[in-house]
Amino acid sequence: MTQTILVTGGAGFIGSNFIHYTLKNHPDYKVIILDALTYAGSTDNLPAESLVEHDDRVLFRYGNIMNADMVDALMAESDMVVHFAAETHVTRSIYDNRNFFETDVLGTQTLVNAALRHREKINKFIHISTSEVYGTALSEKIDEDHPLMPMSPYASAKCGADRLIYSYWQTYKLPLVTIRPFNMFGPRQHLEKVIPRFITSTILGEPLTVHGDGSAARDFMFADDLCRGIHLVLDAESSAVTGEVFNMASGTHRSIKSIAEEILDGLKIDHSQISYIGDRPGQVFRHTGDWSKAHSVLGWSPEVSWEDGLKRTLEWYTGHHDFWKKQLWMRAIPIITETGKVELH
Repeated sequence: MTQTILVTGGAGFIGSNFIHYTLKNHPDYKVIILDALTYAGSTDNLPAESLVEHDDRVLFRYGNIMNADMVDALMAESDMVVHFAAETHVTRSIYDNRNFFETDVLGTQTLVNAALRHREKINKFIHISTSEVYGTALSEKIDEDHPLMPMSPYASAKCGADRLIYSYWQTYKLPLVTIRPFNMFGPRQHLEKVIPRFITSTILGEPLTVHGDGSAARDFMFADDLCRGIHLVLDAESSAVTGEVFNMASGTHRSIKSIAEEILDGLKIDHSQISYIGDRPGQVFRHTGDWSKAHSVLGWSPEVSWEDGLKRTLEWYTGHHDFWKKQLWMRAIPIITETGKVELH
């Protein structure tokens, strides 16, 4: 039986990758996309058929997840929810944090309240959280029981949404599942994020600005691996996943400096193009994800290697200048560091 997925934030980076992946690999699902088209979301990210009013498989609706009436109407047409919609950039949350708490926490509250009203129809609700809720790793790898120690306004807003989902599962026994992806990369990512910023700076012959000495390290995973993992949760028996949290990660961390160097090498540019600036406030110094729970429960493991994912990402950005040049003015944000200095980060 065909089921309908409500995808919030479907015109953003991860959401749009999920839409493309679903339409290509899962013909048994219909998709409703809800997106407010903020600076980080664009209909350019979406398949052309999603913008046709009467397409049989996919429908786009412009709107904000804070609009309770619209959310309620779309929830009534859906069987499942995948909730991506959020403000997601650490540096921007330091510069202007109010939108983060409104969208990430209150927007999530609006959605789960609508799911509660339609609990007889909604059979699965997947909340896309983030590894940022963990803060800096206290152990070699971060598992789902690692303490939540958010270190930026963005991370704390997502932590609030994460815990809100948990509380609605505990209180109402809604079919809620949380996925905490580690750092994602791939096509259509906004230029404010580190990998597309480094790639486009290299293409334009500009310095690649690295925070501190570049030793801060992250666990990067290609977007298709997360999309595949989400579908494994959608297809899983509810009893195996409801109320659970799943990390999805590569299990390997890389320093920001080494990423800059690999991008320069991939585009055959000298490492002298790297420039160092002050450490970002709220900097997480290492994230390495433990994905063993997702493997044992879902049979999931990352399949796209770092090398292949980076190659595919480099090819996409070098071949889509017209797509990303519209975002150039948003790559850097002025913030005040802990020393009181104003820097572009």
